Amino acid sequence: MKIGYVGLGKMGFNMAEHLLEKDYEVVAHNRSKEPVDEIAKKGAMPAYSLKDLVSSLVAPRLIWLMVSHQAVDAVLDELLPLLEKGDTVIDGGNSPFKDSVRRAKEIEEKGINFLDAGTSGGPGGARNGACIMVGGRKEIFDKFKNLFRDLSAPDAYGYMGKAGAGHFVKMVHNGIEYGMMQAIAEGFAIMKKSDFNPDLKEVARVYNHRSVIESRLVGWLKSAFEQYGEELNEISGSVKHTGEGKWTVETAKKLGIPVPIIEGALKFRDDSQDDPSYTGQIVSALRGQFGQHDVKKGE
Repeated sequence: MKIGYVGLGKMGFNMAEHLLEKDYEVVAHNRSKEPVDEIAKKGAMPAYSLKDLVSSLVAPRLIWLMVSHQAVDAVLDELLPLLEKGDTVIDGGNSPFKDSVRRAKEIEEKGINFLDAGTSGGPGGARNGACIMVGGRKEIFDKFKNLFRDLSAPDAYGYMGKAGAGHFVKMVHNGIEYGMMQAIAEGFAIMKKSDFNPDLKEVARVYNHRSVIESRLVGWLKSAFEQYGEELNEISGSVKHTGEGKWTVETAKKLGIPVPIIEGALKFRDDSQDDPSYTGQIVSALRGQFGQHDVKKGE
């Protein structure tokens, strides 16, 4: 399969490299030239403009977007006039689901197919097998089922429903993630403050062997302790966030669903900008482990 790939950030570059290893022909484009040159060294066909990318693909074309949600409309404004009926665009970034509903309608009116694919697993998942949640017309999902299978860890992909459902489910996933990370951070902060002075790295190790809270997050916390030490001195206690938790809380309010845990985790991140803490350092450390976010002090 030949695929056009737009967006070579941390996630996009790794996913493009993964596709190359799966023997896909990848035509790669990025706003800046350097990542295109780098992925070309690994076997991708470079495209230094969207026009070059489209002209390098044979209709019906398949194009995967992995750009920030703020940039999607600008990319589509330039891309869509270059496409033909029967081509397919997949938005694999974390766009607001309402935008995906709107885009699907606008794009499909032009005879072009659109799928929204929420992608979880961070840069590591993009490189070695992600978890992918897809929305859009079922027949289009079925047409590209093998692509989602090849990009995902075993059994880690699925059809979530009509247009917008993929990004909606991924949004809620991130809201849940906020709550889970917050609970882990608060628990370890309690242990650190206690008179027992447990080895927190050892606690994380034991927790991650058949306890009820065994999880990738606990495993990543152990890795953070190994990398930075139990004090996490290099890690910021002010926690950044990228929006999905906020979108989850806003959506829950519109639906009349109480979400005190997710809302509290979001408020903690906002408050942490003026009130950094060890709890915040743990949340930040986790973000750094799975998302390769900039979480060190001063970054």
